[in-house]
Amino acid sequence: MSEAAGGLAATMTGFARTLRAAGVGADHQRTQALLSALRHLDVTRPGDVYWAGRLTLCAGPDDLPRYDRCFQAYFGGRTASRHAAGAVTVTRHTLALGDEADDRARSAEGEDESAPGRASRTELLRHRDVAALTAAERAEVHRMLAMLRAGRAARRSRRFEPAARGRLDQRRTIREALRKGDVARLLRRSHTVRPRGVVLFVDVSGSMAPYAETLLRFAHALVRSEPRATRVYSVGTRLTPITAELRHRDPGTALDAASRAIPDWSGGTRLGEELKEFLTRGHARGDIVVIASDGWERGDPSLLGAQVARLARQAYRVIWVNPHKGYDDYEPLTGGMRAALPYLDDLVAGHSLAAYEALSERLAHA
Repeated sequence: MSEAAGGLAATMTGFARTLRAAGVGADHQRTQALLSALRHLDVTRPGDVYWAGRLTLCAGPDDLPRYDRCFQAYFGGRTASRHAAGAVTVTRHTLALGDEADDRARSAEGEDESAPGRASRTELLRHRDVAALTAAERAEVHRMLAMLRAGRAARRSRRFEPAARGRLDQRRTIREALRKGDVARLLRRSHTVRPRGVVLFVDVSGSMAPYAETLLRFAHALVRSEPRATRVYSVGTRLTPITAELRHRDPGTALDAASRAIPDWSGGTRLGEELKEFLTRGHARGDIVVIASDGWERGDPSLLGAQVARLARQAYRVIWVNPHKGYDDYEPLTGGMRAALPYLDDLVAGHSLAAYEALSERLAHA
C-alpha cells in the first residue's frame, strides 16, 4: 500500500469510528466498501467523498442526519444532500483548524479545500498536546470527546440467572418437580455479567490546569456511557465526589455543575491524604482505578506510595494517567510518581485526544 493510500485509509477509518460513536452503523464491512468505492473516485473532490460515504456507511434514513453532522465536524466545508423531492445543497460553516485567514481567502476565490486535507488536519489535532491548543482547537477536541462512546470490560457478578448451561439450579429444579409431580428436566443457572467499575481521580491542581477541563470532559463521557459503574472524584487539596454533577447529558452543563462543586481549583496536590480519605470511607474492590495527575505531590510522597499500594491490593487494575508521559523524553522523576510507580499496572499518556481514546480502549478490554 502506498503512503497516500495508507493515509486515506487511516483518515476514512477514523471517520467511520466517529460515525459509530454517533450511532451510525458504520461497521468494518461498510468501511471496506467505502475504501473500495474511493479507489474509483477523485478523493480531492469533497462531493465524491461525501456521497461515497453516505451510500456505503449509512444503513437507513435515520443515519442521514447523523452522517451529515459528523461529516461536517470531521471534514468541514460543503456537503450536498439529496432528498426525494430533488437536490438540495446544504452549506455548513465549521470551525477552521488551520490558518483561518487562508481559509477565508480560498473561500473568496471559490476554491474548496479537499476533504482529505481537512481531515488530515483533524487527525493531527487528535495527537496534539491539549495544553498547546488554541481555544478554538480545544473546543473542537471537546466536541470530539463528547462523541466518544466509552466501552467497558465486563466482569462476572455474584448473582445468577437462568441459563441453558452452567451449574445445577437445585431450588428451581425442585420447585418445578413439585409443581409438575415429576422431574422433567434439570434446570441450570450461571453468573450474570456487568460492566467493570471505574474509579477516576482527576487532579485539578495548578500544575494540571491546562488538562483539567479536558480530563473532566473525558470523565463525563465515561459517566454517560456507564453511569452505574463509574465514580469520579476531583483531587487537589480536597477529595470531592463529582459523579452526580457529570451525569447531565449536556457536557457544558455537566462541566459547569462540576466546576461549582469543586472548591480547590488550581491549588496544591495532597493526593496521598485524599486517597487515604477515600479508602477510609469506601473501597475499590474489583474496580479499575484511574489516577489522572502529573505526580507533583505537595504532601508526603511515602504516604502516597502507601495508599496506592492499598489501592493495588483492592483494585482489579491501577492506571496512572500523566500528561507528560506523551513525550519521548519523559521520566517519572517527581516524588509522587516515584513513590507510586512500583504499584501501578499501567502508566499512560494523557495529553491528547488520541491518548484519551487509547485509555478508553484500555478500559474496554481490561
